[in-house]
Amino acid sequence: MRLLPTRIIEAVAPARLGRSFRWLLGSAIVNNAGDGVALAAGPLLVASQTRDPFLVSLALLSEYLPVLMFGVLGGAVADRVDRRRIVEVVNLGRAAVLAVLVATITSGTVNIAVVLGALFVLGTAETFADSASSAILPGLVARQDLGIANARIQGAFVLTNQLLAPPIGAFLFAVGMALPFAANAAAFGLGAVLISRVAASSRVRVAGEGTGTGLGAEMIEGIRWLLAHPPMRTLALTILTFNVTYGAAWSVLVLYAGDRLGMDEVGFGLLTSAVALGGIIGIVSYGRLERRFSLGDIMRVGLLIETGTHLVLALTTSSTIALATLVVFGAHAFVWGTTSTVVRQRAVPDELLGRVGGVYRVAIMGGLVVGTPLGGVLARQLGITAPFWFGFVGSAILVAVLWRQFAHIAHSDAASG
Repeated sequence: MRLLPTRIIEAVAPARLGRSFRWLLGSAIVNNAGDGVALAAGPLLVASQTRDPFLVSLALLSEYLPVLMFGVLGGAVADRVDRRRIVEVVNLGRAAVLAVLVATITSGTVNIAVVLGALFVLGTAETFADSASSAILPGLVARQDLGIANARIQGAFVLTNQLLAPPIGAFLFAVGMALPFAANAAAFGLGAVLISRVAASSRVRVAGEGTGTGLGAEMIEGIRWLLAHPPMRTLALTILTFNVTYGAAWSVLVLYAGDRLGMDEVGFGLLTSAVALGGIIGIVSYGRLERRFSLGDIMRVGLLIETGTHLVLALTTSSTIALATLVVFGAHAFVWGTTSTVVRQRAVPDELLGRVGGVYRVAIMGGLVVGTPLGGVLARQLGITAPFWFGFVGSAILVAVLWRQFAHIAHSDAASG
């Protein structure tokens, strides 16, 4: 009889996925744990330096801007340089930036300019790391195992970044302002060590390989490929537009929780935890769903759930109904996110994975940048439920328009050609 730890490892990362996948998953767990600690501590650090709402909003902008500015560039770099080495170097760089931030905190020289600068640099580094790491996976596991492998990576994110680590980060900040950022730096250092153990994939381009064109031309090549590939183009537009409706509704969630549901700060925390709990349910169920249903049907049902979520939240005044709805939404969000990633990884040629993935990240963030202020304007002018009604109507129209396209999206398989 196998030992319990061995059985747990096999359940989490089956041996058929390979040793390199286990190292990649280990790196993802450590990095997300460190990020989760900073997720709670970062806003607390910003608030300790300023009470100016505009400066506080710049902290959030520093997370959005790097993706919009460098998303496609990061993908182009990932398509011409050893992807494993990019993640390794960027992790060490992030650890160094955090070490400097820790030094300013402990010496008492920290200020809001230092904090905002560090957040922007860290966001830029994360853009390059995400572009490379997401393109590593298809070279490590068999195509039929991409679903379960992506689900495990998503599970690492939800468990550590969303559920377990943020309370630890808040506690560490209360004990000592520099502690959570030191822990984050240590996590990135360990993550660099773990990613270095991943075996180089024969499918990853070596530096300098290709036509000799510059980065600008390669970025344009990735965009042109996407625009000329109808299923992947439709998926990108779907992600962009649904993030507009999502961003509009979720931008006022904290106000909605208090004004509409009568929930206090703890109650709002429960709403976000409900989404994470649903994510765990979705991730655990993903393998079974993928075996029983087509990817196209999974995506269709998911968008129906998202549309229904907006409608229920627009109508209800019950915190219990809202919490249950967000559990279901969380399950959908992570199942749909995993499915769309698998579809993209199977359809996009390996030499373009970084660039096309970069365009998708820009689409995600672009939708949020448009939707977030739109939700605020709607709530101010028409009431707190207006963004959810907007989300419902917009999502319903999009589902009707795109319904037949998802069979083509889910069965696009250009990479095998």
